[in-house]
Amino acid sequence: MRLLRIGNVGHEQPVVMDASNASFEVPASYGDFNGSFFESGAVDELRQALSKETLAPFDITGKRIGAPIARPGKIVCIGLNYRDHAEETGLAIPEEPVVFLKAPNCMVGPNDDVMIPRASTKCDWEIELAVVISKTARYLDSVEQAADHIAGYALANDMSERVFQMERGGQWDKGKSCETFNPLGPWLATPDEIASSSDLSLTLKVNGVTRQDSNTKHMIFNVNYIIWYLSQFMVLEAGDLINTGTPAGVSFGHDDVPFLTAGDVLDLGISGLGTQTNRLVQA
Repeated sequence: MRLLRIGNVGHEQPVVMDASNASFEVPASYGDFNGSFFESGAVDELRQALSKETLAPFDITGKRIGAPIARPGKIVCIGLNYRDHAEETGLAIPEEPVVFLKAPNCMVGPNDDVMIPRASTKCDWEIELAVVISKTARYLDSVEQAADHIAGYALANDMSERVFQMERGGQWDKGKSCETFNPLGPWLATPDEIASSSDLSLTLKVNGVTRQDSNTKHMIFNVNYIIWYLSQFMVLEAGDLINTGTPAGVSFGHDDVPFLTAGDVLDLGISGLGTQTNRLVQA
């Protein structure tokens, strides 16, 4: 089952999509796709309602697609999680996951415009597999336990401003949390939709030129390990979002690959998780 949110910013309607790509309205009694929804077990109830054909059809044609979840409590990100990406940036291969946070309010819809910050000179892209947490994960005892804490998977673009991130001192967060810097969606695929999160192809094009083309099998730390690892340091809550890292092909580290400017267009896709198109505009 796929979960979507359709409509203007702040007025999104929760919608479900079945295997035939037909869309159906989620009754108001379920609320939004947020932490309470996932933790309550409403996903299973909604799946049963979908199978029994009790949901009203909902035409999404021509409508804005919002992020597939309401604002998360936190966005946790893993840096340098592909060996080739660490190598292209000249940074050491991590022995443990590199962890940083993004501001929850930088999440936007999959096809919304991305704003280049006013002081930006090095705006960059990063296609990533994103994971949403379904229930509290706190000091998990094993990596295997992590699978029971996954609400679903989505396509994310972990936008980055490299001067803010690398040249202005402090943590990476300020180069990652700029307005509109986390397009997410178009949908959240529940775990039954994805045969293996460790075998998904990822592609990103800039103005039609392929810049990233990889597979999640090349991750250094897989999804379950990441969730287990994070639970040793922080409490993950239902509705939290995790970006799991990007492969090689970003602008940073390549003098012959220009950074983004207003008017550029990004096209992203992950197998089973749909596509995004982001147009760059000046803030």
